[in-house]
Parts: sequence; C-alpha cells; structure tokens
Amino acid sequence: MKPAGEGSQITQYRDRNFYCQLMFSLKVDSLMAALIPKRCIFCHQPSGKMHHCTGCNDDLPWIRTACQICGAPVPPDFSGGACGVCRVPPVAIDRILSALIYEYPVDRLVTLAKFQMRTDAARVLGDLLNACLQAQKSAGLLDVPDLIIPVPLHRRRLARRGFNQALEIALPVAAGLGLPLRPDICRRIRHTREQTALTGVARYQNMRDAFRATTGLSGRHIAIVDDVVTTGSTVAATACALQSAGASKIQVWSVARTHREMDSGSEKGVIKRNTGE
Repeated sequence: MKPAGEGSQITQYRDRNFYCQLMFSLKVDSLMAALIPKRCIFCHQPSGKMHHCTGCNDDLPWIRTACQICGAPVPPDFSGGACGVCRVPPVAIDRILSALIYEYPVDRLVTLAKFQMRTDAARVLGDLLNACLQAQKSAGLLDVPDLIIPVPLHRRRLARRGFNQALEIALPVAAGLGLPLRPDICRRIRHTREQTALTGVARYQNMRDAFRATTGLSGRHIAIVDDVVTTGSTVAATACALQSAGASKIQVWSVARTHREMDSGSEKGVIKRNTGE
C-alpha cells in the first residue's frame, strides 16, 4: 500500500520536472537567438533575432476581419456577430480566434512543422499566433484565460512525429502572455486516423471520445492551442473533454483558419457541449 499522499507527491514532482524542462528550453532558445544570427524561414534573408523578417511578416495573410464566434475570415464590410454558418451558437467553444488564413506560405510552414519534424517552423507559427494575441490584448479584445493547453497527440503519433507541434506553438504564446501552459491535464486516449484523409462529418466521427481531461477543472477558463482549424472537429472534441472535467469557459486559439469554401461539410450546430446524446 502506498503511503498517504505519495501519488500526489509523485504527480507534483513530475509536473515540476516538466515545467523545469520547458523553462530550460526557452532559455536555451533565447541564448541561441542572441548568439547566432537567424535567417528568415520564408525568404532566407538575415532576420536578426527573429525566425522571420519584418517584410515577410507584413506580407502574410493575416485575418483582419473574422466571425466573432467561429473565427472564419469574413469580408472587410462584415457587420459583426455570427457569420451565418455558425448561426447555432457553438456552446462548447465560446470563441475561436485565428491569426492567419490557411494559404501560401502559411500552409507550407504548417507542413514543415507537422510532417517534416521542423521545430523551428513550429516556433515561428507560435510567434505569429503570439503576435496576433498580443495585438488583441493591447486593443482590449482578448479575454485572457486561466491557462493554456495544446491539443494533445496520441502517444503512437507522438513517437512517430517526434514532437507535438501544438505544444511547440503554445510555448511562445504562454511565455508572451505569462500564462500557465498545462499539456498534462488533457490527453488523447484513442488513436485516430489522420484528419487530412477525411472530410466533413467523418472528421467529427473520427474525433468522438478521443480525449480525456485528467484533472478537475471546475470553473476554469481555458484556451486550447492548435495549428489549423478547418471543420473544428479536433478542437471540439478537446473542448468536450475539458467541459466534462468542469471547465466553464473555453476558447480556441489557432495559428490558421481555412477559407470557408475549403471547409468540408457544414460546421453549423456541430461544435456543441456534450449533452450525453
């Protein structure tokens, strides 16, 4: 029999060890950035301490106007509110906020990070998302959460890919906003097919009951970080798991959002709280 409190002590030790590793990684990155001049990941010209240059940053397809609910890009003359596709309120997710439109060169950067083990590409994606969130915060438009979690990978996919790109993206976001990063409180309990091979409703079926939150989250406000939102199936399944653990408010922060015409199948009324049905 374990002595009383031993399990919680082991968990606390693992958590502290994990955070120490994260902080060490950030300090090493800062030191390397100061010592080694970087080249822009887009144009390969010198970019100082950043992974991308100012010129390329300005040319990126930033989302200037978005639906305030689902985060989809909308025309500049959009009057606000729901965009039409999300007329039924997405109750499990209070808001989706995306920085960029998923098109060239953002799509290439996501591919580098996700399928070619380029952690530097993932960090650039994180820097871009952080810049968007900082602008939102400065304008008084950001509802700051209690903590951040990256969309988790199943252990089999993590072993094959080598790292979780959502976690790499979340690192500069958490550091920039001074928020706790907690990848330990939600895990993927079912190995699923790659979403890129699926369309429409099949994506939601693929993600059903794929996640489980491992820590009580009663009353907590959480931001989920991911690379791209297409139909919202992955983040919706993650949000349902967090809600089941007691989370009271859930946002999604993604680097990129697909054009509406790229979305396979309607999102209307799909991202809902788990009602047990």
